[in-house]
Amino acid sequence: MRIGSIIVLVWLLVGVVAAAQRDYFDSGPVNCAGFGTIAVTVVAGPLNYMGVNPKVDDCNVPQPSP
Repeated sequence: MRIGSIIVLVWLLVGVVAAAQRDYFDSGPVNCAGFGTIAVTVVAGPLNYMGVNPKVDDCNVPQPSP
């Protein structure tokens, strides 16, 4: 169990580094698509360095009912 936790932690840290290298944390306006792109980049982890470039172009957030 401990080895699995370490592997997951390292995987996510590599994803955070990839997102930082792509300047996702420094970019302009923050919206749903921006958060989604950061999230999928972090989850993709080391796959970012193998050519995967996940992006969320559009997302629809449900509006509150009146």
